Amino acid sequence: MAPARHRPVRIGGCEGGITDQHGVLARMAEKEEVDVIFGDWMSEYNMTTRGVEKMQDPNALGYEPVFLQSLEPALEHLAAKKIKLAANAGASGTELLAKHVQEMVEKKGLDLKVAWISGDEISIEELKRIQQQGDKLQRLTTDEDLSTWEFELVYAQCYLGGKGIARAWSEGADIVLTGRVSDPAPVIAAGMWWHGWDETEFDNLAGALVCGHLIECGAYVTGANWTGFKSLGTGKSIINLGYPIAELSGDGTCIISKEAKSNGVVTIETCKSQLLYEIQGPWYYNSDVTADFTNVRMEQIGKDCVRVSGIKGLPPPPSTKVGITALGGFQAETHFYVVGLDVEEKAAMFETQVRDVLPLDRYHCFRVSLNGRPASNPRNQESATCDARVFAQARNREDLETAAFLQPVVDTVMQTYPGAQFSLDMRQGYPKVYYEFWVALIPQGLVPHCVHFEGKTFEIPVPSETKTYSRHQPSHDPDNALPSTSWGRTTTAPLGYIVHARSGDKSSNANVGFYVRHEDEYEWLRSTLTIAKIKELLGEDYQGGLVERFELPNIWAVHFLLLDHLDRGVASSSTYDILGKNVAEYLRAKHVEIPAAFLDRGRI
Repeated sequence: MAPARHRPVRIGGCEGGITDQHGVLARMAEKEEVDVIFGDWMSEYNMTTRGVEKMQDPNALGYEPVFLQSLEPALEHLAAKKIKLAANAGASGTELLAKHVQEMVEKKGLDLKVAWISGDEISIEELKRIQQQGDKLQRLTTDEDLSTWEFELVYAQCYLGGKGIARAWSEGADIVLTGRVSDPAPVIAAGMWWHGWDETEFDNLAGALVCGHLIECGAYVTGANWTGFKSLGTGKSIINLGYPIAELSGDGTCIISKEAKSNGVVTIETCKSQLLYEIQGPWYYNSDVTADFTNVRMEQIGKDCVRVSGIKGLPPPPSTKVGITALGGFQAETHFYVVGLDVEEKAAMFETQVRDVLPLDRYHCFRVSLNGRPASNPRNQESATCDARVFAQARNREDLETAAFLQPVVDTVMQTYPGAQFSLDMRQGYPKVYYEFWVALIPQGLVPHCVHFEGKTFEIPVPSETKTYSRHQPSHDPDNALPSTSWGRTTTAPLGYIVHARSGDKSSNANVGFYVRHEDEYEWLRSTLTIAKIKELLGEDYQGGLVERFELPNIWAVHFLLLDHLDRGVASSSTYDILGKNVAEYLRAKHVEIPAAFLDRGRI
């Protein structure tokens, strides 16, 4: 590692996914004074799609080509300003991506050195060997063993930490390309490389992990995907919300700010929102460290400037997460419109008729859902229109070909409910391949974690100190919960009138965190939102799964983990909310008893 610097390392968080704006990397490299930039182009969805692509076609790219769109205009600025870059964009083709980036650099005549990381891909044969040895590969969301999975394994990829990236920078690399590292790993790497941290400085590493978590999704911490969005205004004020910049100090604390010439905001509330995104409990596991969020503190120290501290570091687990992909089969769907009165009865008639004409015994997943409900005395026809969705998954393509699925469903239109009409866009009605995804734990180091740079290979050792944690994190209901009337008169109103929330996904788990704006509302929040109450608020969506709960008292937040809530997760889900982002918005719309004194302060 490099010798420790005395000032914080400035880290820019650019694109947070393949669907993010693709000019941010170049803009940040040109306009901002940063030491490191990182972006995250990986997700559970493209882990499956790129992995299968590689297995099926040895000539496939395997990496995310949109990354090159972002990188090409940034290269001159990275070289001129000596900015280090880490990109989680290699997917299943990291070595080839490194080759293409090196060619791009050479074509421009720039002095930039490229390294790449291996060790994230694990062979199916290795997984089968683990099973043959009697080791269980239990699904993290359900505790089922992989031996019970009926699908044929195709590809597997595990999550690496930041030590490889840090080593590459210390060896002189400028651009480090990875396949699958954990989302905050590049920021952990920046702290290791810049400050010279030892691998056992757990408090510092944990602070870096939280710093990385806050800025990994780009504008999510500057006002995007935030329940306080109405306070951002309208018109031009909601264009270009800006991307985050973090100053990570040698003690692991950080300050979150944003690009200078941008809209959006960085406040305690936007930082709380992003902190609560996609976490699974009070502990955040990483290959380098485990971060304990429980006593996190946030302080607004200036306009668009929040200081984050109080993170406790613990040893990393001896294991790491692995995502295992299988070919699930094929899926198709089609949509009908249901309007006005008696929509429940209309949809029931439609479903009965559809079930009669389809080969249901050939589907392993089938559902008809009525989505949306008309307003009373609707203001226009569209507001009275609901969507009846027919969705099916089958092992074999022929069971979802037009003659077997789409045509029989559409043919019901002349004999079904009043006002029946189908969508003329029938492209989703044709069968397409889908993937199943299984997340388990494997020992760190099962595949060597290596840095490849200038013809040399540097193997990264597994952590020297680890700790084995229980499969389920601490969970508890509030002690001495108070009734809502403890704060005076109450009114029945939507929870979201005074409560912010944020939700996300990890495989088929959904997480949702709630927080309030005022300290005296926190006791009401924690007393009201018990595990039983969340199950009640979920209503028909609660299917009996495990719900875990913990509290973050310093930021007035309560967090819930809804295990196996998302129907197998993004790659195969049969629901609209494939990424769990709407769970929070649904729950904020549910009615609870709220003290009138809190409502008098005004709605969010």
